[in-house]
Amino acid sequence: MDSLNRHEDYGKEALDETDLLADPIEQFKIWLVEAEAEKIYEPNAFVLGTITEQNTPSARTVLLKGVDEHGFFFFTNFDSRKGQAIDKNPAVSAVFGWYSMYRQVLIEGVAKTVPGKESDEYFHSRPQESQVAAWSSQQSQPIENRDALDAQFHAALERFKADEVPRPDYWGGFRIVPTRIEFWKGRSNRMHDRIAFSRTLDAAGTPSQWKIQRLQP
Repeated sequence: MDSLNRHEDYGKEALDETDLLADPIEQFKIWLVEAEAEKIYEPNAFVLGTITEQNTPSARTVLLKGVDEHGFFFFTNFDSRKGQAIDKNPAVSAVFGWYSMYRQVLIEGVAKTVPGKESDEYFHSRPQESQVAAWSSQQSQPIENRDALDAQFHAALERFKADEVPRPDYWGGFRIVPTRIEFWKGRSNRMHDRIAFSRTLDAAGTPSQWKIQRLQP
């Protein structure tokens, strides 16, 4: 396991507060476009962290499917492990790791369901077989073997072969409304640059102004 003993030099390129926009969501968009330009594999992939009703942390990789001034969008089965966790505790985290660029974005916030119309629009933009998969898999539930899973998928394909695939009621989108966004840039000698934006949400979900501060690595 040679990787355990490697000491990569993350370079001298600096990240200064003046390099970032005042709106961290707009800054995230710039970094995402730059990750795309660098041919990062799945640049919209991020690790979503949730907390279960039993106060157990859980994490998995999902794909970002939208970002606007209100937050970050992803879609899932509401009955999945992450969906059930969010239903009980909407506090979540998200980590985008663009490691070959020595960059990370770390997000904390509250996950809220998106309106059904938005879920419908995204669902029907997916390939048909991906739409069918939402009907064929009871996400996060046990199944005896792969053959049984494939049988469910082929049964769903047959069911919808002549019809438009409707969006299941149990499938839709979440928007992460961020309360903290940290931009991390790797530097030599592990003296990394960390610049964090934070804000609060009131009882109605209205955010305060972003505050910015540099953190020690």
